[in-house]
Amino acid sequence: MYYFYLFFIYSIIGWVIEMFYTSYMNKKIVNRGFLLGPYCPIYGTGAMAIIFTLKGYENNLITLFVMSLILCSIIEYITSYLMEKLFNARWWDYTNFKYHINGRVCLLNSILFGLLGILLIKFMHPFINNYVALINNNIIGYILILIFITDIIISFSIISRLRFTVDAIKKDYTGEITEKIRHVICEKSKVLKRLIDAFPNTRILKTKRSNK
Repeated sequence: MYYFYLFFIYSIIGWVIEMFYTSYMNKKIVNRGFLLGPYCPIYGTGAMAIIFTLKGYENNLITLFVMSLILCSIIEYITSYLMEKLFNARWWDYTNFKYHINGRVCLLNSILFGLLGILLIKFMHPFINNYVALINNNIIGYILILIFITDIIISFSIISRLRFTVDAIKKDYTGEITEKIRHVICEKSKVLKRLIDAFPNTRILKTKRSNK
């Protein structure tokens, strides 16, 4: 349960980072994240990967930076690939950035991940770990797990609805969510509107149809 608490806390911190970053870039408040709750599991996963792998490198900043950069970039790439396969959609695309790999990861974000890795190991984790180690109530953990799993189920159902909604509106779409389609989606559901606002550059990929 100790590790889940850490994962959950870092997922919340990641959500806060994403919210401030995207809100600053978009000049408006953006509730970033796939899930309904205030957490981004990709950050929790990245934080735990860094902690497990690099906990003994507190005094080697170069190793911390490079390995955090690599680990988090791999996690982001795999997440992008799996989400695309699961929902037939590209949720983020870095092809407009100068240095990227298949539009799934880019150098700028990877550098930021490296810096966050240093911040995590040198400052955040020692502080947070002292308080998490004091938690001896597993009931809270089980409740959080139940909430988290329920959120995943509901959110994945909502994301699936987005694809079905686009299909119903325009069978021969080009892959881009046009302003017209975006307006109809937002009118249909406030939850789908939040998802579109969080990922404005979402591309619904065409379904391959077999010729019979």
